[in-house]
Amino acid sequence: MTYLLLILGVLLSFVFVYTVKPANKNHFKLVLAFSGAFLLALTIFELFPSVYEKTDSKTVGVFVMLGILLQIFLEFFSKGAEHGHVHINHEKSGFPWSIFLSLCIHSFLEGFPIGHHHTMLYGVLIHKIPIAIILSIFLLNSKIAFQKALLFVGLFSLMTPLGSFIASNANWVREFYVPITALVIGVFLHISTVILFESSEGHSFNLRKIFVIILGILFAYFI
Repeated sequence: MTYLLLILGVLLSFVFVYTVKPANKNHFKLVLAFSGAFLLALTIFELFPSVYEKTDSKTVGVFVMLGILLQIFLEFFSKGAEHGHVHINHEKSGFPWSIFLSLCIHSFLEGFPIGHHHTMLYGVLIHKIPIAIILSIFLLNSKIAFQKALLFVGLFSLMTPLGSFIASNANWVREFYVPITALVIGVFLHISTVILFESSEGHSFNLRKIFVIILGILFAYFI
């Protein structure tokens, strides 16, 4: 059921964009702000305690920082698609391999904590749906053929379930639980904070955004 939810979340987002045809990603800024706050809060409430209770803080800190650096590196190729800030060259009709591969690595890593922390399923899912919607808007509005866009989204939808499956069944993941989880924490920290910063564009006070951010934190606390 976990794997099905993760796959359907992405595929149904693509179907929604294809049928409704929302033209502007700005309509989803509040949803993005909620997802960023929710994912950040779950990371702090769920993942941080689980790694710090198992090993020394400096080791955890090193892998958290490596996770942040890894995500920064991936974004050079994904063009920021993980937080809804993607630019695809509309003049090219070829398959966007660099964006696809970097997004797949990111999504694969997202699946690792789910096997040990089931509540992270909700954080990843709520993060993934608005991103999948925004990514689908760009893919369908670009020169990329529909079949290639569908292939992109279909393969992308499988990456997080694959990561979760491997984390639940591979012995080496259990053996290296702390460094892997700390690495994913760094990825989540970077993604969620960038989403929150970008949702506060212009640094102007926006009561609706503040409200949905607080709502996201509260949902994560009581889940």
